[in-house]
Amino acid sequence: MFDSLSDRLQSTFDALRGKGRLTEDDISSAMREIRMALLEADVNYRVVKGFVAACKEKCMTAEVLSSLTPAQNVVRVVLDQLTQLLGSSESKLVLAQNRTPNVIMMVGLQGSGKTTASAKLAYLLKAQGHSPLLAACDTHRPAAADQLATLGGEIGVRVWRGDGKDAVRVASEAIQEAVDHLNDIVIVDTAGRLQIDEEMMAEAVAIKDAVRPDQILMVVDAMGGQDIVNVVSTFAERVDFDGVIMSKMDGDARGGGALSVREVTGKPIKFVSMGEKPDSLEVFHPDRMAKRILGMGDVYGIIEQAQKVADEQQLADAERMLLEGFNMNDYLDQLQQIRKMGGLQKMIGMLPGGERMLRQGGSDMADEDQLVRIESIIRSMTTEERLKPKKINGQRRKRIAAGSGRSVQEVNQVLKQWGEMNKMMGKMRQFAKGGSSKKSMRQMRGMMRNMGMGGMGGLGGMGAGKLPF
Repeated sequence: MFDSLSDRLQSTFDALRGKGRLTEDDISSAMREIRMALLEADVNYRVVKGFVAACKEKCMTAEVLSSLTPAQNVVRVVLDQLTQLLGSSESKLVLAQNRTPNVIMMVGLQGSGKTTASAKLAYLLKAQGHSPLLAACDTHRPAAADQLATLGGEIGVRVWRGDGKDAVRVASEAIQEAVDHLNDIVIVDTAGRLQIDEEMMAEAVAIKDAVRPDQILMVVDAMGGQDIVNVVSTFAERVDFDGVIMSKMDGDARGGGALSVREVTGKPIKFVSMGEKPDSLEVFHPDRMAKRILGMGDVYGIIEQAQKVADEQQLADAERMLLEGFNMNDYLDQLQQIRKMGGLQKMIGMLPGGERMLRQGGSDMADEDQLVRIESIIRSMTTEERLKPKKINGQRRKRIAAGSGRSVQEVNQVLKQWGEMNKMMGKMRQFAKGGSSKKSMRQMRGMMRNMGMGGMGGLGGMGAGKLPF
């Protein structure tokens, strides 16, 4: 969503990096470029004015102007201001400890993704150990309750539909239904309109008065542009919501509305939806989003994705690999973990400079078909060959190539990648057995840098070129 903005900002910083010292004219020129980039990204003009003024004031200090690395200081200033604009720190979902069930009310315009966001939030809360119940209180849109019921069935969460006529009654009955069936959270999906009208706002207020929600979340379409500001301002006045779920953040609109919401309304962005799948709702981290916009990546996000798919068996396998070595079954497992984490493109996009590389043609390097090709080669090996790849001689390589529909050269490439990773594992085993010298420490640090994302380290070379790991 922020591709164009990110490119413009990075180009501005690149121009500054060629200067040993910065003058006031250099700063002013850079701020003009930043102002234009934000306006073109559809950020609210009042927000842009305040943001650029704050950046310029801090960049004009002697610390920046006389620094040996002035461009880095400008980037730091812009990063700090952008993080502050987005909310400074994570805003967590606040649930009452002394009330069961907790009630979360979802509001927003029709088409913003409210019903889908309700199901995604239920999925997220269920994964955290809660027992949510979805309440279908959109009694105006045809098939809205059917849509919610379908989504609820996919994620294993019950949906209360009531009589499907009186939204306030459906919401109230859902609370009792949750009490009777020991659900600790009720997510109320309310009706929306194509634009704000009095009937919709009155119904939202009536539901709020009836169920007394612990949290009211407004779902906002990130592709809505500056009109987002008007919508959230009206809802803030009438319903006084607690936070925002920004949907469709994986779209290709300019995204300036997302940068304007908190500054204009004072309401934090709590979650962002980065795809269509139930698990695509993510907690919003302002600092990480700011870094990604500036091309600095989101390494913490990669770690969290890895932790989501980690389990006790994988931890045991990691310990075994350190003790016994890295075989082809381990390689296959890592390919499957990459898929669970969202695929190569998502992982590359979260690396520093990754999104820019993808936009400039590096998407070929993240060809998801690479995973399929490597997997087909490994699955064409016998059980013994997977456990002991060193036994694979020339005749076996020809057989594996024929069985997988790939060339002998590609089979050789996979075996070469396995050999490099196995060598790294060997050095790690040596270190684990007591290699504590300074030389061993240096080797270990270099090895970890080279490994990057573990098994992802050698996925290049299967057709498109080297990956940047």
